Amino acid sequence: MRVTTWNVNSVKQRLPRLLPWLDQRKPDVVCLQELKLGDGAFAELLGHELAARGYAFAVHGEARWNGVAILSKVGLDDIVQGLPNGPGFPHQEARAVTATCGGIRVHSVYVPNGREPDSDHYRYKLTWLAALRDTVAAGPEAAIVAGDVNIAPADADVFDPAAFTGSTHVTAPERAALAELQALGLHDVVRDRWPHERVFSYWDYRAGMFHQDLGMRIDLILASAPVAARAKAAWVDRLARKGTGPSDHAPVVVDLDEAPDGDIGPVVPPPSAPRTRKGAKLPQAPAPTDT
Repeated sequence: MRVTTWNVNSVKQRLPRLLPWLDQRKPDVVCLQELKLGDGAFAELLGHELAARGYAFAVHGEARWNGVAILSKVGLDDIVQGLPNGPGFPHQEARAVTATCGGIRVHSVYVPNGREPDSDHYRYKLTWLAALRDTVAAGPEAAIVAGDVNIAPADADVFDPAAFTGSTHVTAPERAALAELQALGLHDVVRDRWPHERVFSYWDYRAGMFHQDLGMRIDLILASAPVAARAKAAWVDRLARKGTGPSDHAPVVVDLDEAPDGDIGPVVPPPSAPRTRKGAKLPQAPAPTDT
């Protein structure tokens, strides 16, 4: 079973990329984030195309912002939109949807960005992560949390830790909140498979960050022990970030039980000319937004 997650940064804009990617990679379960469409609009846009490819779908959408979905060829049962007792900002945003697919409880999540350390949105992020932890802790044992967690788990997951000083995504409280989620028994499947390699999943659109491989690894597939033990391959599909009209995120792929493409490496294809020297800076953004 191939399980994937992808922050598409507007499913409507990414449709010319998404559908060919589904045909090429043939994932069994797809977790999508940042749909930027309501439930009805998502069904109208994609319902026929997904059905033709054998996918059922669960969606928790929101016009203009946020939005998450699960596409599945292996069953889609017990769908839950949102997090039970989850926080709002001020209302509970469309950032989580859960369903059982092929015997695994799958959570597609889009964790709040945090914007600036110690801001209201940052505190909301930490509270939201605590609610996610409580939801996953309620079971069942076979589970996957997949999505844009907006946290780089360690310094190795950013191109240069010094460039992120004073920024979200790398602060100790965020990383501690992610560690508490993983302490439920969830394995970071990509990092477990590739403990020392340079692996990113997000590259800012600006300043040639992608071409220099100046990125972050903030899109994760976390799997409980029974599921992680089935992993035969785990990689980032960097090809989907190349070309015309890409998302700023690349899909993350985990193959369970068998690997159709073999154990092909952590990032496919690998970057051709990564900038590995320290000293690169983050592009200056006018106002923080979710990534």
